[in-house]
Amino acid sequence: MIPKETVDQILDTARIEEVIGDFVALKRRGSSYVACCPFHNEKTPSFHVTPSKGIYKCFGCGKAGSAVGFVMEYEHMTYPEALRYLAKKYNIDVKEEEETAEQIAARQRSESLMAVSEFARKFFCDQLQSQEGHTVGYGYYRNRGIENSTIEKWSLGWAPSGKTALVEAARAAGYKDEYLVAAGLAIQQEDGTLTDKFRERVMFPIHSVSGRVIAFSGRTLKSDNPAKYVNSPETEIYIKSRNLLGIYFAKSEISKQDRCILVEGNVDVVMMHQMGITNVVASCGTSLTEEQIRLIKRFTENITIMYDGDNAGLHAAIRAIGMILKEGMNPRVVFLPDGDDPDSFSRKHTLEEIRTFIEEHEQDGITFKTDLLLSQAGDDPLKKANLINEIADTVADIPDAIKRQVYVDAVSRRFEIEADIIQDRVRKTREKQTADQRNADIRERNRREREEAAAEPVQVQPQEPLERRLMEENRILAPSERELLTFILQYGCTPLQFESDSEFYVAEGAQTVAEFIDAALAGDDIHFANKAYDDTYEAYFALYDQGKAQEEIVLDLLNGENRTVAAVAADLSTEKYELSVRNFTEALTTTDSWLVNFVPRAILAYHDKRLKAQQEELKAKLPSASLEEQLEILSRLGRINEIKKTINIKLGRLKK
Repeated sequence: MIPKETVDQILDTARIEEVIGDFVALKRRGSSYVACCPFHNEKTPSFHVTPSKGIYKCFGCGKAGSAVGFVMEYEHMTYPEALRYLAKKYNIDVKEEEETAEQIAARQRSESLMAVSEFARKFFCDQLQSQEGHTVGYGYYRNRGIENSTIEKWSLGWAPSGKTALVEAARAAGYKDEYLVAAGLAIQQEDGTLTDKFRERVMFPIHSVSGRVIAFSGRTLKSDNPAKYVNSPETEIYIKSRNLLGIYFAKSEISKQDRCILVEGNVDVVMMHQMGITNVVASCGTSLTEEQIRLIKRFTENITIMYDGDNAGLHAAIRAIGMILKEGMNPRVVFLPDGDDPDSFSRKHTLEEIRTFIEEHEQDGITFKTDLLLSQAGDDPLKKANLINEIADTVADIPDAIKRQVYVDAVSRRFEIEADIIQDRVRKTREKQTADQRNADIRERNRREREEAAAEPVQVQPQEPLERRLMEENRILAPSERELLTFILQYGCTPLQFESDSEFYVAEGAQTVAEFIDAALAGDDIHFANKAYDDTYEAYFALYDQGKAQEEIVLDLLNGENRTVAAVAADLSTEKYELSVRNFTEALTTTDSWLVNFVPRAILAYHDKRLKAQQEELKAKLPSASLEEQLEILSRLGRINEIKKTINIKLGRLKK
């Protein structure tokens, strides 16, 4: 367990823009930073980081939190794991207090896969020093021109020939069999015994964006082995489609150069980095995916594809061009001379020669695709017509209207066809895409609604991504409870200066927003119906009663171990309170502080919603009630209607 004073030191030291900047390319905008959200797909930046408040917020998907919350969400860490990560980043010594057996067991499960993967990395590295590893594995690296410093930097290793070498070493070090299997490092046979997943292979660790080893790629050196590469299976910590080999080592240079070079092979990416071209990544032995493109987009919108020049490489490049365009990014393509791949080419040329070759030979993605398809179409009119339609459909994938028009004009000139004809094809394709997407969205929404209607109420776990719909048990009261909590989290310590003729005027001194709301609810012993909001309310006032300032309270909530409360605080402390033009004008003409007008209105609106909830509950009882009970229910409904009428007159919804 991490002592409280150490936790405080970690949280005080961590700068949110530095922490998030390790994962996302942030661009300064005034006193804050913006980026495309790392948690959902978007074309324009809606992800904001505010250093002065220590908060991030995506106004697209709603994700929000502090530095520690971001690390938990992005790296799927527990609260203690995220604190340890930040401590390591800022060189803070963590001397943990003795944990109980239960705490050790709980932490072990959450950390075990990462821990056993790190053990495997060190094991494979150490095996390079064995006779077999040095002769075969190290010999391979040196024959490929990979230097010792590169081997060390990338943690390249060797998986020995024994069937259970890693398994036995891991067992001896205290790692459980279940974690070896779960991490994709061992295979359980039918008789229950374990064997190593990787044997007689040179090993390439796959790092997460933050530099943690999450998987491996192993290359055989035997020419008769059909499985040239064996990669880790998907695990709880490794999803192939979301990771790129080399992204940890390349992310800084990608952002700096505003360009990413995408290659195919493990050795290709390692050798390019060794040569000094360090903005290079590879797709981990899988076909390029949308998630991988979005990962690159966090750091740049420009991708240069450098695949092998064979048929497979050409088709992969064509596919990649369309996917990159759909993400609103800019694809370029460069193919090396026949017989060369990035690995062999880098060993034949100097750094300057490679850079010059890329600059002189890379083509715009659509131009490259056009040239390639034209060469295949020859003089066949039908093939040429299909080609033009295919190029127009590719242009239709571009989200930006100006870019689309530029390409329409370029295609028109290239094929000597009127731009209007190309534009018409592009327009029809985009209309079809929009209709298809709309229908897909409708089907998905209907599916979710059916599932939600059939499902039991969902219990939100603290470490799970927080969505309002999952934590609002009472949908009638949720909007009003959220509104009151927003006032508290944003303006809780702000005094309410009521005029002397106001029914809320107190001669002894002004109440704060938090005190005013709390007094209004406490009078009727009201508690929020939605547990997440009620827990946040109670946590806020526990800190408020300690005399802390507003910013201190919010930061304590954001950085607290109750991650549900932290997520609510992050969401609502950054949620803008919107006023209509009419109401805003009214607020300004009535008082200098719009809070004086709108906080009481929010309380009245909340009471109105509470009465509505009571009405719904009473109406539901009517059909099964006895005659006497029905009369009592109708009488109570009448009283509620009178109270609601009074409230709505005060709110200006009804006239007297």
